[in-house]
Parts: sequence; C-alpha cells; structure tokens
Amino acid sequence: MRGVLAWLVGWCAVLGLVIGSFLNVVIHRVPKGESIVKPRSRCPRCGTEIAGRDNVPVVSWLLLRGRCRHCREPISARYPAVEVLTAVLFGVVTAKLGFDWALPAFLVLTAALVALSMIDLDTYRLPTPIVYTTIAISLPLLALAALLDGDPRGIVEALAGGAIAFGVLFVIHLVSPRGMGFGDVRLAGLIGLFLGWIELPVVGVGLFLGFLLAAVVGIGLMLAGRRGRRDRVPFGPFLAAGALLAVLVGDQILRVYLGR
Repeated sequence: MRGVLAWLVGWCAVLGLVIGSFLNVVIHRVPKGESIVKPRSRCPRCGTEIAGRDNVPVVSWLLLRGRCRHCREPISARYPAVEVLTAVLFGVVTAKLGFDWALPAFLVLTAALVALSMIDLDTYRLPTPIVYTTIAISLPLLALAALLDGDPRGIVEALAGGAIAFGVLFVIHLVSPRGMGFGDVRLAGLIGLFLGWIELPVVGVGLFLGFLLAAVVGIGLMLAGRRGRRDRVPFGPFLAAGALLAVLVGDQILRVYLGR
C-alpha cells in the first residue's frame, strides 16, 4: 500500500508542476483583468510567442538559462519557483490525505492559495474571481466526497467552518477596516470551508497560525528596518500558510493542546 501511495504522491507532484505553470499565467493576468485562456504566452520584450518546447515547467527555464530564446530577455526565477512550490505542496498534501475522496478538492485549494498569495504579495489584492471560482469547484467536490464516504457530516461541518472563519474576520474587518481588507475575509471563508471539513476546531488552529505567522514576520521586518508600524503587509499569504499548516499538522496540534 505504501508503494501505491508513493506513486500517487509522485503523480500529484508532477501534476503540481503543470498546474504551477498555469498558475504563473493566472498570477500575471488576473490582476490586469486579462483572459487566462488567450492569447498564448509571449515574451514581454520581443513579443515572440513562447513555443511548447520552451514552456515545459522548470526544465525549459533551466535549459534556456532563464532567458528568452529569441531576444535573451531575462525570465524571472519566480516562474520555476512557483512551479516547484506547487509541486512540493501537491506532494505533501497528497502524502497527508492519501486516498481520501476529498483529495481533489484540497489540491484545488492548494493551487488557489499559491496563486492568491503571489498576487497579494504583488498587488495587495486577493481577486474575488479566484476565491469564488475555487468555492464553486470545491463545494461539489467536497459534497461528492461526503457522498462517497457515506457521511454527510463532513459537508455540514465544512459549511459551518466557512461561516465561522468568515464571521471572525468580518468582525475584525468592521473594527479595523484598514488593517483587515474584505478580500482577507472572503479568503478566510474559503479556508474555513476546508478546515471545517477536517474538523471544526482545526478552523481555529488555521486562523491562529495565520495570525501568528503574520505577527512574527511583521515584527521581524520592523526589527530589520524593512517595514514601519504603519506600512502595509499583505495578510493573504499568512492566512494561506496557516491554512496549509493546519491541513498538514492541525490534527496533531489539537491532540497536543487537548491532551487527546
């Protein structure tokens, strides 16, 4: 059984490389309001359409030494970094969930969190279409997983988790709208949906980890002189990191905390 799981992890990691390549398009185009379907990717300097052989995740960037084949314009290392990150996250999430019927939904979440985090770092925005599209895809997948598991409680707790996480950050947004954007509130609702599926208390773990990471990094940046107290720091990546940590080790944290 371990051998079969290893194969599943490997294939999902390869899928992550491919999805990561697509996420680079999403990250680049969605904030600009451009289509993610057409036109095909082009070099921003010379306008040459990128051929299929130059669009193989990670490999093409390495073979081209990080430059356009035609005009030698440098290609940001973030492109292969996003692809590798997505592959690694797909692999570890698969290793955690194994043959769970909910795995496809959690991989959709993982891809969305990568894209949203990168966009938030670039633009301080969490595009609504990505959040709502992820919910629209994930809810049927989770409902199907609940049906196949023969346990409708999972989808009920998922909906409850989404409502709780949304509600908590909505209150914070009302109290401090400049400190908590409504995009973060929507993202929390999406995250709560999945953490509630695992177990309702895991919602609290995920949110706590997100706030903790934000506080630690924020203090570190201020001590290093990189940020002032009034400078904005995108919160989406910390919510995403807290959510993924909760997916991977949230149940273990609960066992330690509750002494199970």
